[in-house]
Amino acid sequence: MLNPHPTRYAELNGVLHDLVTGAQSALGESFVGAYLQGSFALGAGDLHSDCDFLVVVRDHPTAAQVAALRTLHRDLPHRDGHWFAHLEGSYAVADELRSVDGLGRAWWYVDHGSDELVLSDHCNQAWTRWVLREHGITLAGPCRVELVDPVPDDVLREQARAGLATLTDDVLGWCPPDVAWCQRYLVVQACRSLYTVRTGQVASKRDALRWAMVHGDPRWRPLLQQVLADRDLGLDRQAAPRPGSMDAAREFAAYVAAVA
Repeated sequence: MLNPHPTRYAELNGVLHDLVTGAQSALGESFVGAYLQGSFALGAGDLHSDCDFLVVVRDHPTAAQVAALRTLHRDLPHRDGHWFAHLEGSYAVADELRSVDGLGRAWWYVDHGSDELVLSDHCNQAWTRWVLREHGITLAGPCRVELVDPVPDDVLREQARAGLATLTDDVLGWCPPDVAWCQRYLVVQACRSLYTVRTGQVASKRDALRWAMVHGDPRWRPLLQQVLADRDLGLDRQAAPRPGSMDAAREFAAYVAAVA
């Protein structure tokens, strides 16, 4: 039975219904369950968020199942409505999802707004598992805690520290530094990583920014306030960062990597 009201957005709930029923049709008996993780699971999803999903499957999808999933995802982003273009998620193999021993395995994945299904470890990270197990929203299937073992704090912290070492290069490698959204994303990711290192948990973007304002060095507060205030501007690829803000974001990321 499908969860009829997983989010506060009626349109998104309809999109998720189409996603789950389409996945069930494509996967047949291999379908185990479908879940929300990411910002909506953390209680912070809004119109500027993507909607992160995870569909759990019994085995690696067959060629025929992958073809059916590709047909589904080539269709969904091109339907009318805001939320069809804001889905992102993976098809997680149950045995690989169970414990941290399966971290980093590649699953079939669709990027935010994309209509292409590719193999990627994007959703197979310690923090996505933690969010799924601790806060995930069931769309269909068994309770998520039946599928995922607890994620040890030291594993979360280790992955967060490792990511901070190359965070600026990683982010600006795919997100142009002359786009304002990328400046904000770099700052937010640094805050989220520091939060995980210090607490052994995962916070939403907004909550991580607010936590850093309270617990971080006060000299970074104007930068964090700017990023928080500008978040509602959304993604505009033509909008340049505020003067000096990208340099400040780089300096902040370096500071966080050092103190973490």
